[in-house]
Amino acid sequence: MLTLLIIGASFIGVACLVGGVASVFSKSSTGSMVEDRLDLLAGLSNPAAKKKDDTNLLATMGDSSPFEEWLSKNFNLRLFLQQADTKVTPAKMVVMSLGLAVGGVVLPVLCRVPLVFAPIGLVLGCGPFIYFYMRRARRLAKFAKQLPEALELISRALRAGHSLAAGFKLCADEMGAPIGTEFERCYEAQNLGQPLEDAIEEMTDRVPNLDLRFFATAVILQRQTGGDLAEILDKIGHLVRERYKIYGMIQSLTGEGRLSGSVLLGLPPCLAIVMYRLNPGYLTTLFTDPMGHQMLAGAVVLQFVGALVIRKIVNIKV
Repeated sequence: MLTLLIIGASFIGVACLVGGVASVFSKSSTGSMVEDRLDLLAGLSNPAAKKKDDTNLLATMGDSSPFEEWLSKNFNLRLFLQQADTKVTPAKMVVMSLGLAVGGVVLPVLCRVPLVFAPIGLVLGCGPFIYFYMRRARRLAKFAKQLPEALELISRALRAGHSLAAGFKLCADEMGAPIGTEFERCYEAQNLGQPLEDAIEEMTDRVPNLDLRFFATAVILQRQTGGDLAEILDKIGHLVRERYKIYGMIQSLTGEGRLSGSVLLGLPPCLAIVMYRLNPGYLTTLFTDPMGHQMLAGAVVLQFVGALVIRKIVNIKV
C-alpha cells in the first residue's frame, strides 16, 4: 500500500508540473481570440502565410545546442526565460531541475527517512520553474503598471513634434526597467534597419500584455491609414488606468477568499509536521496502517480539488 501511495503522489506531482507548464506556455482562449483579431486588423496575420518565428533574431544569433533548439520549438522555454529577464539558458534550467529532483529522491534514501518523503524530489525539481515563473510574473506586472505612463510620455512627445521612434527613445531614457529596456530594444532594432512595425511586433511577443497589443495595433493602423496617434495613445492610457482601478477593487473584495485559501491549503501539512515533531508515533499510524494510506490519498485529492475550487472563485478576469 505504501508503494501505491508513493506512485500516486508521484503521479499527482508530475500532473501538477505538466499542468503548470501547459498553463504558462499556452494562451487563454479569450486573450488568444482578441490578439488574433488585433493581428488581423493590423495586417500582421495572414492565414495563407507561414507563421513567423517567435524568437528574436538578435537573441538567437549565438550557437545553440540541438537540445535547446528542440525546447525552443516545442515549449518555447527560451522565450519564457527571456520574459523572466535572466541569462540562464533552457539547457541549464532543465539540468538544475533534474539535479534537484534526483537529489530530493536520493537524499531521503541515504538518510534512512521514511520512503514516503521521496516524492519531495518532484517538488524540488519544480523549484527552478517556480522561481522563474514568479520572477516573470513580477516583471510583467511591473511592465503593466508602467505602460500607461509610457503611453502618455510618447503622446506628449508626439504633440511636441517628435517622431514615434524619438518617443520610444525618450521612453527608454526616462523610464526604468522593464519597460525602458523593452522600448530601448525596439528603438535599437529599428535603428539597425528593421521596420518599426516588426520591431513593435517582436516587443509584443516578448511581453505578452493585451494592452501592449492594443498599442501595437493602434500604431500600425495609424501608420497605414493616418490619424491622430497622440489622441489614440491618450485614450489607451486612460483605458488601462481604469482597468487597473477595477482590478484593484476586485483584489480588495477577494482578499479574504485568497487568504482563507492560503490558510486552508497550508494548514494540513504544517500541522502534520508539528504533530510529527511532538509525537511521532501518533502520526506514523497514517503511514503504517492501510486505512491511514487511504486517508492520506483522500486528503491529497481533496486538497487538490479544494485548491482548484478556491482559485476558480477568486480568479476574476478584468
